[in-house]
Amino acid sequence: MEEKFDFDKIVERHGTGALKTDALQERYGDAGLMPLWVADMDFEVAPCITEALLNRMDHHVFGYTVTPESMWQTIRRWIAARHGWQVEREWMTFVPGIVKGIGMAINVFVAPDEKVIIQPPVYHPFRLTALGNGRTVVMNPLRETPGGGYEMDFDNLEAVADEKCRLLVLSNPHNPGGVMWSADTLRRLASFCHRRGIIVVSDEIHCDIALWGNRHIPFATVSDEAAACSITFGAPSKTFNIAGIVSSYAIVPNERLRSRLFRWMTANELDEPTLFATVATEAAFAKGEPWRQQMVAYVEENIRYVESFCREHLPEIKPWRPQASFLVWLDCRAMHLDHDALVALFVKGARLALNDGEIFGKEGAGFMRLNVGCPRSVIAEALKRLEKAVHSPAGISTGTI
Repeated sequence: MEEKFDFDKIVERHGTGALKTDALQERYGDAGLMPLWVADMDFEVAPCITEALLNRMDHHVFGYTVTPESMWQTIRRWIAARHGWQVEREWMTFVPGIVKGIGMAINVFVAPDEKVIIQPPVYHPFRLTALGNGRTVVMNPLRETPGGGYEMDFDNLEAVADEKCRLLVLSNPHNPGGVMWSADTLRRLASFCHRRGIIVVSDEIHCDIALWGNRHIPFATVSDEAAACSITFGAPSKTFNIAGIVSSYAIVPNERLRSRLFRWMTANELDEPTLFATVATEAAFAKGEPWRQQMVAYVEENIRYVESFCREHLPEIKPWRPQASFLVWLDCRAMHLDHDALVALFVKGARLALNDGEIFGKEGAGFMRLNVGCPRSVIAEALKRLEKAVHSPAGISTGTI
């Protein structure tokens, strides 16, 4: 009989160094908020991961460690089985985090006077990392589609991409909107970028949390042009809730790009995973599929709960159903609140910590990003708080709480 995992269990994270809880005072000015912001889940990890880590800890020497070849073969099998992508071993290397990998790619391939393209509203470290490394950021905003969702604006991309644009950072699946890009869209993007000599760095960290039967399409697989201009970053961290164990990897099919990036990483010793990263990664991808399937089903029910609650009690807020991940993009524009009033409604009124939409770009104005990777009882309590705040006498009419 298949083991059943308890996603309803409340796990106390305060005082454990968890960013989600222990940075609330610094980030929001209130340590007592209900944390539904940063993109990790409150579920206990799959027992197979914990057991593998404990087994390794029973050997009480944690010295310099070689990366087991079995880890790479396990990752390759996972990608082939789940996404139909036959990744060659030499295409792969470890990276110490996907945002760090993006920063490495910018430093290797983008000269100080060159530019990086992003597609807002999008995961804000794309912008911050490029700016922090002294590069110019070019905006290619996504277009909203009827009924909630985004599509790429290729006319705008043609207009804004000049000869100085050297790299485009792609969110695939998209964060915060939860869009899983179609093969046609990715193929068109690959054709444009390959023709212009633009490298596409594809952040695919949410790819294994496809919802509602949707299928992730790795950017590098859609055409020869995509393979030739792509750097793909992946990790088990979002799927298996092990972000604190840095376990990311890069896949670069093109030998010219690969040799430049991998050589730079090796020279700076940035391609060597820690001991526990290899143990956790191999356990997750070799034995974690039953847990992943049950987690996805639970997250889908959480999303349905949010949709139903908003429909019945908070019609002012319209959740966009994500095609992937445990992040729900809440459209709050019908309340006609400015940025500060919207944030105050959630933080001071409902005492909830969410990510406000504008951190993902001005195109996110009027949205809030809700993390539903937590027990349903937490979601229920959060929505009750929000309903009370929205409908309070001080409410949204004045924009104050």
